Amino acid sequence: MQSVGFHAITIRMSRIVLFNKPFNVLSQFTDKGSEGSERETLSTYINVPEVYPAGRLDRDSEGLMVLTDDGQLQAQISNPRFKQRKTYLAQIEGIPSEEDLAKLADGIELKDGMTRPAEVSRIEEPSFLWERNPPIRSRKTVQDCWISLTITEGRNRQVRRMTAAIGHPTLRLVRQRVGDWTLDGIKPGEFRLIETKSKPMPKHRPKRPKFLKSHSR
Repeated sequence: MQSVGFHAITIRMSRIVLFNKPFNVLSQFTDKGSEGSERETLSTYINVPEVYPAGRLDRDSEGLMVLTDDGQLQAQISNPRFKQRKTYLAQIEGIPSEEDLAKLADGIELKDGMTRPAEVSRIEEPSFLWERNPPIRSRKTVQDCWISLTITEGRNRQVRRMTAAIGHPTLRLVRQRVGDWTLDGIKPGEFRLIETKSKPMPKHRPKRPKFLKSHSR
């Protein structure tokens, strides 16, 4: 019988930063767009070394970003194949019908294909939200409302494209939750640092023994 060897797994502490990104801030630490640019980046707000964004958040969106020094955790959050749940609060132009909301929930056709099923509902304007600077551009003659939308993908500007596809453009977008992490208690421009045990995968996985099929008479 061939023995199967196992390699020791070292448990270390991982750092997780929960950051409430303000409007008009780039979700990166440096601005590679143009030399001498005055656009704000993560480095304006976060002074924790060696943490990197697990996914991005558009410059014109606000809310929760998760940063970490744990490469595996970063992949689990940002890679669509892990289907990490992300909840967005969207202020949209007009009042969507139940049929419109059902389209978002069932999946809607975008230029890059059908979206996965989502959780969507009409909500009251969130009481915890801060004033945006600058304020949104809205038309006094057109009503607007808020929806909560939970998706398991991370396509480029996905929520905005989804609401536009049902005829209700997004006016303001705030990410409220990523997995089990939320914005609770974190003001715009502030962050919360969490240290947790990390258990990286072994570099060499043990080979599984081969089993022959059994035959009965």
